[in-house]
Amino acid sequence: MNTAFTEKELNENYLFLTQLAKTFPTVEYAMTEIVNLSSILALPKPTEHFMSDLHGQGDAFEHILNNASGVIRREIERLFVDRLSFDERETLATIVYYPKQKIKLELENVEDTDAWYKATLRNLIVLGRKISSKYTRSRLRKTLDPRFSYIIEELLTARVNFHDLDGYYDEIFDSIIRHDYAERVIVALTDAIKKLAVDKLHIVGDIYDRGTEPHRILDLLLKHPSVDIQWGNHDILWMGAALGEKTCIAGVLTNSFRHGNLDLIENVYGINLRHLLMFAQSTYKSALHFRPRKTSSEAYYDNPEVNIRAKLHKAIFVIMHKLEGQLIMRNPNYKLDHRLFLDTIDRVNSTVTIDGITYPIKDADFPTINPDDPYTLSDEEETIINELRDSFLNSPTLQKHIKFFIDKGELYRIENNNLMFHALVPLNEDGSFKAVDFGDGVPRSGKQMFDYIDAEVKRLYFAEPSMRKTHELDLMWYLWCGPDSPLFGKNKMTTFERVEIDDSKSHKEKRNAYYKYQDTKDLAIRILNEFGITDTDRAVIVNGHIPVEKINGENPIKAGGSLIVIDGGFSKYYQKTTGIAGYTLVYDSRGLYIVAHEPFVSFEKAIRENMDIHSTTEVENILATKGQMRVSDCDKGVELREQIRQLEMLIAAFECGLIKENNRYRMVKVPLNNR
Repeated sequence: MNTAFTEKELNENYLFLTQLAKTFPTVEYAMTEIVNLSSILALPKPTEHFMSDLHGQGDAFEHILNNASGVIRREIERLFVDRLSFDERETLATIVYYPKQKIKLELENVEDTDAWYKATLRNLIVLGRKISSKYTRSRLRKTLDPRFSYIIEELLTARVNFHDLDGYYDEIFDSIIRHDYAERVIVALTDAIKKLAVDKLHIVGDIYDRGTEPHRILDLLLKHPSVDIQWGNHDILWMGAALGEKTCIAGVLTNSFRHGNLDLIENVYGINLRHLLMFAQSTYKSALHFRPRKTSSEAYYDNPEVNIRAKLHKAIFVIMHKLEGQLIMRNPNYKLDHRLFLDTIDRVNSTVTIDGITYPIKDADFPTINPDDPYTLSDEEETIINELRDSFLNSPTLQKHIKFFIDKGELYRIENNNLMFHALVPLNEDGSFKAVDFGDGVPRSGKQMFDYIDAEVKRLYFAEPSMRKTHELDLMWYLWCGPDSPLFGKNKMTTFERVEIDDSKSHKEKRNAYYKYQDTKDLAIRILNEFGITDTDRAVIVNGHIPVEKINGENPIKAGGSLIVIDGGFSKYYQKTTGIAGYTLVYDSRGLYIVAHEPFVSFEKAIRENMDIHSTTEVENILATKGQMRVSDCDKGVELREQIRQLEMLIAAFECGLIKENNRYRMVKVPLNNR
């Protein structure tokens, strides 16, 4: 009998063990599984990638997924530097990224297509064997296209010491080519290589806004085998809109119109803007200063499309500020009275008074703002926002995307001793955790605050729309732009000032004290401890939200390596600020390091000219590791060791007779010549 377990332990776990015995009915079955799990523990740690602040940059994100943030290119360089020319290595990389398009292009200039297919398959097998070496056969099999799983598994796992491996491969290649399967096998093989290059993808917030293709990013992530999201403030705004919160709806439309993303609203999400458009055209004579970013005054007057978008922006901009005023007044605990300024607009002199300072404004033509009751919507504005709410609630594509944020998302995540959250833990000026009342009368700080918000957002999502109370939904807007929101972290969001006021001093948004202490080891350790992480020497906090100004010498590594900011300007909007086009934080068996990306040019150049996003390793050895990390060193290792312990307990129960083996399922060794 296995003496590691007492009779009392076995009896206490009897019901669980009887259920486990249905899957592993004999000692042999249980022992085989223990051996399998033990072999997984010895494998190298799989690769994790962390990215943040994608902001709708769909083309660049797709390319980064395809090249695995430079991992595939680096493996090709290591494996083929002495075997292939530079151009051949570049072409091989592009075949992995875009197999169908690149194969078609290459075959236009190839005389012996069979030889080309053979050479390409052979090179991909070499690459695939290296990439898949971190995984068990079982995991590899699950990754493969079922139509070609047997062929590809055989190619990737054939014994290297096989006496005539090349001849064996040639036989398989000849069969594939003869049956016109070469292109399909290459596509399936490159798909497997891309999936295996990165085991886990963490998106640390802000998929939405600025760029035009957040939907494309989300559709790619929906197909990804292993991904999680830590919500950003732009994401939470869209989540609030999808839940029917009217201020959030006005907010996402304001952002979309400002950045010219009308196609996303109308054609992707099917939001009906007809009534808003008619209202905007009939109500506002001029909207010059509300034209989309990066459009000129000339375009406003010469291009009817720009003119229409400007008026749409102005109409929803006014509705948004009215709704924000109503929300602020019904939530005095938010302490946002300083953002009530519509009543100070002087239409005669074109001024507004904010924080006690009177500023000239560019446009004071707001006929629907009643000076005596500035925050009340006109009847038509009320009808419009109600219609928009119905449209957002009933958009199948939007609801599918927001469901993904709930299914795969959370406010924070702890995995492999890394703590991920988008922005900040709100602090007082002295650096202590700030306690905040979000409307239920209970001040919360630190982890308790994060847990409450995470649970409340998910509760609101799963509630029937008719059961979502207005004051509860208000939380979604506050998380977007509230001073003490762990997703925002500034004293105000100066949307009005940036559109209406030239004086840049009015645009200033003061950051929470978190950013004053962000580079201190003490804060990082206190936060890690607050979230239950005690091994702080091997732990890292991962943030996004605030772009790292690398161009000015800012270092993404903070607090002596205990905190890393990975917003490197993936969005084109920020690339002048950062000087690069995004970061990926990579955590593999060698350790933790940061990769900086150059801007993406275009798909056409990527395919025709092998124009990759060049990625440079910026910082290596962020975490000191003792040799190669293995699965046993990760969270997965803890899980697998517990499964092994449970199986050992089951074997003990079999051996002492507490549970009978089901010998009907006993393993039988079949002679090789009978297989």
